Amino acid sequence: MATHGDHPDLPESLESLLMSDVHTVFLKADCPARVKRGNIGQLKLVEVDEAPDPWDTLALEALEERLMDLVEDNRHRSDCFLEIDRTGCRVIQLGDLRITSAWPPFSDAREITVVRPVAKLSLGDYQLDQRLVDRLRNHHRGVFICGRPGSGKTTLAQAIAEYLDTEVGALVKTMEAPRDLQLDGRITQYAPLEGDLEKTAEIIFLVRPDFVIFDEVRRARDFEIFADVRLAGVGLLGVTHANSALEAIQRLIGKVELGLVSQVLDTILHVESGAIQQVLELRMTVKPPTGMQEELARPVIEVVEFPSGKLTHEMFAFGSEIAVVPVEGRVNNGTSPLQAMAKQTVVDTVRQWVGVECEVVFSGASSATIYAPSNMVATLVGKGGENVRQLQDELGGLRLTIDAFENLPEGMERPNRFWYDDRRQQNKGGSNKRRNKQRNRR
Repeated sequence: MATHGDHPDLPESLESLLMSDVHTVFLKADCPARVKRGNIGQLKLVEVDEAPDPWDTLALEALEERLMDLVEDNRHRSDCFLEIDRTGCRVIQLGDLRITSAWPPFSDAREITVVRPVAKLSLGDYQLDQRLVDRLRNHHRGVFICGRPGSGKTTLAQAIAEYLDTEVGALVKTMEAPRDLQLDGRITQYAPLEGDLEKTAEIIFLVRPDFVIFDEVRRARDFEIFADVRLAGVGLLGVTHANSALEAIQRLIGKVELGLVSQVLDTILHVESGAIQQVLELRMTVKPPTGMQEELARPVIEVVEFPSGKLTHEMFAFGSEIAVVPVEGRVNNGTSPLQAMAKQTVVDTVRQWVGVECEVVFSGASSATIYAPSNMVATLVGKGGENVRQLQDELGGLRLTIDAFENLPEGMERPNRFWYDDRRQQNKGGSNKRRNKQRNRR
């Protein structure tokens, strides 16, 4: 496959733009040429000095025809091929270059974008902690590499793939759309079969790899395919866009059952500016979430910093939702994150049940009082206390007491200060009338 820095001879007008530190070339009809240049994580978009012949629609059409001729002339090379050909868009691979062409009506004007890697690194270049290297050597894992575009995710994925292939002796394959990883020729790169990565995954099982690189896990279906391949026992590394390692985990939630999350994914590497900024590990355990009572133990996924082992977040079922709660820290008024989430759940549930606002005041780590309109107290308690027990169960056993707004602690205002009990006012009015009648009789 493609070798870093190797591609067929290009037209001089394009080759002159591919300076040594250029990562991407942007050509658009009737616009100055621009390039993105610099090191990983420090790329800058700059405008190229105007050429004698500006890039117009005809010039870009002629360039694209020349590039397609190069694909045909280099059919003997395994790294030169037409990747995607659709109405208004075409993607070709020319050595280490991925070239995307677009034209109306798909785009507002004809354009050509040329992308190439600016670095080729080995795993040793990252100077990783040996404990992390040993963890990656155990290739029967589910790993995410996450970061923002241009942060160096793909470069790290390439380094891990070649390390497993050459140093560990694992059989490595890739699933890519499009195929742009720069890998050793022994590593086969698969595209979507008949446009469907799920069909590619079916073939992956037949060739029995030890480890698979899944480049660009983006859509919901991609996460589901990632889970299917991983649960089949294949070691898997996925590359996904996220601003942090925790966000990458949250992107998986909802696509996979909570009890399977740590089996699908156990290591997350967050990359920024070409370096690993954070490593998180997922562990499944059964215990009460931090702040809940001991008798309310449940499956909890611990999010732990690696290699320090510091617990940062917990994931568990909370009512009908999956909660991701920081273990440390406080929010408004010194409330813990779990209490803040419980309070919001209570407010939403009461609003749904009886259509009024309420106030929740915590009297301890696992006990709280719900203040509501007086005529709603009995409804919230329910017959024999069944409603309040149901709410307590949904909140993981939080002990709840129901009280009226009139008994709010001093200094607190009810959520809606204009609310009053109509029936209570009517009763007061009726009592006043009866008193007046009695006075008149006297």
